[in-house]
Amino acid sequence: PNDYYNYGGISRPVEVQFLQSPLFVRHVHVVTEQDGDAWRARLVAVLRNLGAETTAAMRVTLADASIETGALHCPSGDTEVELDLAPTGINAWSPDSPTLYLLDARVQQDGAVIDDWRDRIGFRTVNVQGQSILLNGSAVFPVGFNRHEDHPDYGCAIPIDVMQQDLAHFRAMNCNAVRTSHYPNDERFLDLCDEKGFLVWEENHARGLDIDRMRHPRFRDQCEACNEEMVREHFNHPCIIMWGLLNECESGNEEGAAMYHEQIDQLRALDHSRPVTFASNRYTTDRCQGMVDICSWNVYSRWYWDLDPKEDLNDLIARMEPVGMAGRPLIISEFGAGALPGYHDPVRRAKWSEERQAEILDELLATYLDHPRISGLFIWQYCDVRVDETLAPGRPRCMNNKGVVDEHRRPKRAYEVVKQHFGDQRS
Repeated sequence: PNDYYNYGGISRPVEVQFLQSPLFVRHVHVVTEQDGDAWRARLVAVLRNLGAETTAAMRVTLADASIETGALHCPSGDTEVELDLAPTGINAWSPDSPTLYLLDARVQQDGAVIDDWRDRIGFRTVNVQGQSILLNGSAVFPVGFNRHEDHPDYGCAIPIDVMQQDLAHFRAMNCNAVRTSHYPNDERFLDLCDEKGFLVWEENHARGLDIDRMRHPRFRDQCEACNEEMVREHFNHPCIIMWGLLNECESGNEEGAAMYHEQIDQLRALDHSRPVTFASNRYTTDRCQGMVDICSWNVYSRWYWDLDPKEDLNDLIARMEPVGMAGRPLIISEFGAGALPGYHDPVRRAKWSEERQAEILDELLATYLDHPRISGLFIWQYCDVRVDETLAPGRPRCMNNKGVVDEHRRPKRAYEVVKQHFGDQRS
C-alpha cells in the first residue's frame, strides 16, 4: 500500500535491439566543465562484448569536435574508455536557453561501423556554494511541483501529449522545476524537460518506509539496483540537477542513517557532477542532514497541523542547523493542502474546499518565498492521484487530493494563487 497507486503491466516504451556484432556501445556518459567562456566534455564510454576477445576503434563527435581512438582491446564483458572533447562556440544549457547538442559514438572494425549510440546533452554545471544552488556559476531558485505519473484514462502509462500538457501548465504557473516523486520518470518526460528548460530533481523508488520495512532482506539490493539504473540511464539529461533518495524513510535512528549513508555514497560514486538530497519528515530525530549537499524537508503547516508556517519553519531550522544543516541549501520539498474538485465553501472556507486550499497555499508561498534561508520550493502536488484503498479514511475519493489541478488536469482555485506567487518570484 502506498500514497500513490502501484499499477501493473508494461507502462513505458520497450524496444528490442538486434546487434550486428557481439560488441556494442552500452552507454556514453558526459560531464561538462566550464572554464570562462570555454567548455570541455569529459566522456566515459562503456563497450560491452558478449563474445570472444576482440579489438575495435571508436569515433565520437559532439558539436564541432571529434575524437577517434586507436585500437581498443575489448575482452569479454565491459571495457571503459575515457575521452576528452573541447568543442567551440557552445551555448550553455539553462531554463532560459535550453540548448542541446547531439553526441554520436560509433564503433568500427575493419573500417566498417558495427554499432552506434546517440544521445542529446547540454553543457551546464551544477554545484552548491554555501546556501545557494548554482547553475553555470549563478544562483538558481527552483520553484515547481511534485508530480506523479498518474492519469484516470492511462494509469501511469502517460502518453506524450499529456506530458506536454502538464509542462504547459507548469509554464503557465511560472514554474521552472519538477520533482519526480517518488521514482525515476519516463525518459520521454525527461527529454521534454531537456527541451523546454525545466530543472528536475529525480529520485529513487522508496517512500515512507519505517525501520522494520527497511530491514526487509530485499530493501538494500532493490534500492541499489534502482539507483544504479536511474543514474546509468538518465545521466546525460541536463535537466536533472540533483539526485534524490529514500523519501520520508527512517533517517532518525542509527540503523536507518547507516542505510542513507550507503546510498548517498553510491549515488556520489555513480555521478560526482550533481548534488544529492533527500526529503525528510523526521523533524526532531533526523541524523542525516550532514550527509547531503542539499537539505530538504516535507512540511505541512496549516494542513496536518495548524501552526504558523514561519514559526514552524524557524523551529525546524533551529533544531536541524546544529546537527548538520547549517551552511547548506534548504529546500521545502513538500508543502500544500487538499481540495476536493468542485467543492466550494466561500463562507466557512472549510478544509477540503477549494477556497481553503487556495488560502493555505497563499500563506505558505508568501512565507517561504520571503524567507532568506530557503533555496527552492516544490508544492505537493501538481495533480490529484489515485491511492491504495487502505488509505481511504484520510484520502476522500481514494485520491490524494492535494493537486492544484484535478486528475483530469482541470485547475482548482489554487492554480491562480501559485501562478501569481511564482510569477512575482521570477520577476
